Formats: sequence, C-alpha cells, structure tokens
Amino acid sequence: MEATRRQILAGAGAIAFAGAVAELLGNAPGAASDGTAAGSGTEPATRTGTGTDTDTNPAAGTAARTDTGYGPLVPDPRGLLDLPAGFRYTVLSRTGTPMRSGEGPVPSHCDGMGAFAAPGGGLRLVRNHENKPTAEFPVPHVPGLVYDRGGRGGCTVLDLGPGGAVTGERVGIAGTAYNCSGGPTPWGTWLTCEENEDRAGTNGYEEDHGFVFEVDPADPHRTGAVPLTALGRFQHEAVAVDPRTGIVYETEDAFERPFGLFYRFLPHRPGGGTGSLRAGGLLQALRVPGVPDLSAVAEPGTRFDRVEWVTVPDPGARRTPVRLQDFGPRGITHAQKLEGCYRTGRYVHFVSSFARSREGSAADHSGQVWRYDPEHRSLTLVVVFGPAADTALPGESPDNICLAPGGRLMVCEDGDGAQHVYALTPAGTVFPVARNAQNTGTAAQPAYGEFSGVTFSPDGTTMYVNCYAPGTTFAVTGPWA
Repeated sequence: MEATRRQILAGAGAIAFAGAVAELLGNAPGAASDGTAAGSGTEPATRTGTGTDTDTNPAAGTAARTDTGYGPLVPDPRGLLDLPAGFRYTVLSRTGTPMRSGEGPVPSHCDGMGAFAAPGGGLRLVRNHENKPTAEFPVPHVPGLVYDRGGRGGCTVLDLGPGGAVTGERVGIAGTAYNCSGGPTPWGTWLTCEENEDRAGTNGYEEDHGFVFEVDPADPHRTGAVPLTALGRFQHEAVAVDPRTGIVYETEDAFERPFGLFYRFLPHRPGGGTGSLRAGGLLQALRVPGVPDLSAVAEPGTRFDRVEWVTVPDPGARRTPVRLQDFGPRGITHAQKLEGCYRTGRYVHFVSSFARSREGSAADHSGQVWRYDPEHRSLTLVVVFGPAADTALPGESPDNICLAPGGRLMVCEDGDGAQHVYALTPAGTVFPVARNAQNTGTAAQPAYGEFSGVTFSPDGTTMYVNCYAPGTTFAVTGPWA
C-alpha cells in the first residue's frame, strides 16, 4: 500500500516545505528578532517544569535531536499523547474533572490558550472553551464574570507553581459563545474571541454575540465580561496586537460564502493598557486590489504592494454581517477559514486553514500562511500547505500556530484522521512533534480530536497544548532548544 503523508511523517523524516519559511519565522532581511507568537506572554522569563503528575510517556526515553527533527513519535502506552524520545508530558487538566476553585467541572472543548508569567516564578494559562449551547460541560457562571446567562462558553485560568504543578484552576469569563482562539496583549491580558454571531433571542441567548473580550489572568474581575464592541461583531478567530502602534489585527472564520475578512483595529488609545480597548477606535478590512479571494493565489513569494484598508461601514453588524456590507464598487477581499494570527518582529502573519472550490472558494488549497508588512503595506504569500504544493507535506488544515525555541513554527493540525502538532524549521523542513493518541471513535473507525492552543512558557522550556476533545491540557518538556 502506498504510504500516506501522515505515515511518512510518523516516521519523522524531514521534508522540504513549499515557501519562504525563513521569512515566515522572522528571519527575513530586516526582520526584528523579538518575534512574539499569539499565545505567548511578554513578561520576564521564569522557568516552569512539568510538576509531579504521573501521566508521562514511559516509552519516551532519551535521544539527541538531529537537524531532521526530534526522531520518531513513540506510542504512548497510556493512549494519551505520542512524543519523540526525550520528551515527557504532564496532564494539567481534563474536561469533566473538578476545578480546584470548587466552581464546577472543567468545561468542554479546550481551544486557544495563552501563557503568562506570574510573580514568584509561576505561570498562568488562560484557556478558551469553544462551547456551543449543547456543550456537556459549560463554563460555570461565576458572579461578576458572566456576559450572557444563555452562554456556555468562556475561559478558565490555570495557575502553575514554579515547578510547573497546578496550584489553582478557576473561571476567567463565562456566558460567552464559541470561544475559539484569541491572542495576548503587550500589557499581559488575553483577548478571547467568539466564533459566532448569533443574535439575542436565538439558541437561548439573551445578548448578541460575535465579540472580543479581554481577560486579566491575574484578576478576571478586573476586566469582567465586557464586549469590546468597537473591534466588530463577526465570527472572530484570532488576534495579534502590534506593541509599537497598538493596532489589533483580527481574523474571521466565516462558515459560508462570502467567507471571512482580515481586519485591523486602530484604537483611540494606542498606548494600550488593561481596559484601553473599551475606548473605541476604527475598524477596517483588507482589500487587495484585483484579488477578491486569496485562495486564487497559489505561488509562494507572491507579493502585493500598497494593499488597502477600507473602513467597515457598520462594525456592530446591526442589520448586515460585516463581510456582506457595502465596501464600494471595488469590493473587498475574502478568504475561507481565516484562523491563526500572530506577530513576528515587524510582521503580522495569518493562516487560511484550507480552501475548497466546491464550497465556494476560487481555488483549492490545504492551507496558506500570509505575511503582512505594516510599514510597507505589503502582503506576501509565504507558505502553501498540502498536496497542491507537495504530496509529502503535512496537512490538512493548519490552525493555531506559535513560535517555538530555536526559531521553529509550531502548527496545530485540524483535519481528518490522525492529528499532529508539527514543527517547521527556518531551513524549510517539517516534522511531527506530537500525535493525539486519544481515540474517540472505535478500533475499526478511529477518530481523534484536533490540537489547539499551542503556546510556550515565556522562557521556552515548556510547550502547552490542548486536545480539543476529549478536552485535555498538556505540558510537554524536552530538548526544545
């Protein structure tokens, strides 16, 4: 039988990647060296470990990393997480188990996540829960942290001690909907995004949804449950904040045609600080002249100079969804499955997980990564995933992404079949770092939940990642550098 792409990668062979990966990872000429990924804290580095949890992979012994990766993935006898030799995991939290705060069970559907340094050498993880109205374990409604009594989504906060052990677990915000991804702010808070735009009176909701909310990991009551309405009401996915200008870049993962847009928000208070985004600002959408659909661009390295930003007529989408509004006779630029968004140096990158012509896209691909240069107002297609570029490339559906120690890009896979976290190197190779071993199907028809929320401790010693379902939060240590 011919080997599949996943079977090839399971053997940890390094594979050439299509596109200028060095540029993607912040190594382009003129790129700054202070790359910060969505989901990474910006406070001073502190060391974290794996704690004392015994859920480790005993089959993963020790091995030196090579230029072609960390080696083959070792099957986990506990059936949780397959890792290369030399790496160990700790289970920090699992859906349905009691939170240490006593507020209720750990909610369902662990998704986007950010890591923030805490005083005394500890760490705080803010974790999204992409809960629908039918979620088995909703985010508990804690007084002062509830936006909508009909909402079952939100965020939880894990407190980790200096050794990496969980010392607390509590609600960060509740009563929201479909909290998918988000991103950190330069001032140490988390922006959580609702991937939903239901109106009050539908699906049991009492409030409109489709907003971004700010969560203070140290004291969630400080930020409360206040929608940042000026950032728009649409199917938000992820955000990246430029610390120099305060501009917030946003992706929209719309499920049907016309697909989502890429946005920027120009705040009235660009200096930032907790609560500053409530002061409002100007929301604009990206227009690439002559390109109504980014999926039509197939060649890595294609660059568009002097792209345009068009002011959104009605950010609150009071009558018409933003992507359907009138942007003038020249229209606006759409893209299917706009997901991850992060910053490296002076650039902002965003991901289109896939495009399918049968669903209305202009062309087919298994994932794109785009680079926006705010200084020159240029947009470049950096990487193309999947068989359209090379049948050996990983892929399907790159989703959450972050930068890792050594200049690698970590990519969460959200496709069919086996699910991996992949590493892309500046040299253009790709190899698997983790595989979800939790089979939620049957032996004859296995099924595996996607990875999400990948992020690193500020000092780079520990990777944190979620399994969406069954909801599991892992800490992974090893020879990352």
